[in-house]
Amino acid sequence: MSIGIVGGGVIGLSIAFELLERGAQDITVYDPDPSRSAGLVAAGMLAPTAEAVFGEEALQALMLESVRRWPGFAGRVRARTGLPVGHRTEGTLLVALTVDDQAEIDRLIGYYRRAGADIEPLTGRQLREREPLLSPRVRGGAFAPGDHQADPRLLLRALRSLPLRFESTAIDDLSTVRDDVIIVANGVGAAGLTGLPIRPVKGQVLRLRGAEPLVRHVIRGVAGGRHVYLVPRADGELVVGATEEERGADTSVTAGGVLDLLRPAADLLPGATELVLAETLAGLRPGTPDNAPVLGPLPGTRALVAAGHYRHGVLLAPVTAAAIAGLALDGSTDIDIGAFAAGRFT
Repeated sequence: MSIGIVGGGVIGLSIAFELLERGAQDITVYDPDPSRSAGLVAAGMLAPTAEAVFGEEALQALMLESVRRWPGFAGRVRARTGLPVGHRTEGTLLVALTVDDQAEIDRLIGYYRRAGADIEPLTGRQLREREPLLSPRVRGGAFAPGDHQADPRLLLRALRSLPLRFESTAIDDLSTVRDDVIIVANGVGAAGLTGLPIRPVKGQVLRLRGAEPLVRHVIRGVAGGRHVYLVPRADGELVVGATEEERGADTSVTAGGVLDLLRPAADLLPGATELVLAETLAGLRPGTPDNAPVLGPLPGTRALVAAGHYRHGVLLAPVTAAAIAGLALDGSTDIDIGAFAAGRFT
């Protein structure tokens, strides 16, 4: 049986990896421009509670299941490819700069508790004991031990080393794909192929670099009402993100976007201003009307869809790959994806 995957980003290649793990051999990945993958811009935070909001209980359950699978997924990718994926488990610090910012963090702490997720409130002094380079003005926050990270660029490098057939063909019509099974996993491009309401949501991200990491934990902070996250890499890189803008397919980096990220980053971690501004990037998240992915058969076609992951593509990669691989090879999956069917939009 031949399987064609439209899209060579984190989701498409994670599915390809899972198919290989389950014994599939004839797999073709169609992607005319892998350099446009949203995963190359993503920070890679694995935070199933902080990334969910009220009313997204089904999505949060899926994210929790995916985070549970992440250690095994990372280990299997490394075992097959010999390459790391940057999976780190130091946890995340929630950090507030002002009294008003603390109220926002307290609201988030309450959400963690209601969700049954581990969360430990901390004073400003306790935060600085864990991360001494945080600003002395930091008021308080919390420690979320279950919120981890992966490096999407390392993950993509590993997955692209798999023994797959890569074709730079642009797929504009599903009927032109002759494989026995078609999997649509090309992010915002899935809208044109499927008719599903998947829209681009712009996000600007900064990559700063120093000789060594300023912090060990992921920092998710609020400073003067501005939200920012700081994701450290072992090589001294610090990813700062991310804006969220409804600007269609625009991927320009703006001075305002850079300022909106650097200002709260510097307020929370003053040493960030001494780092080299190595990259300024803008990517397109594939959003849906309910901010949840589309997983499963596309009605009226022989295609499976794995798209619309919005902010959660890296986080949801393991569970998406397992569910879609099961559907492709066996026609079923034991993962509950009923809430994410394409039929909810068609």
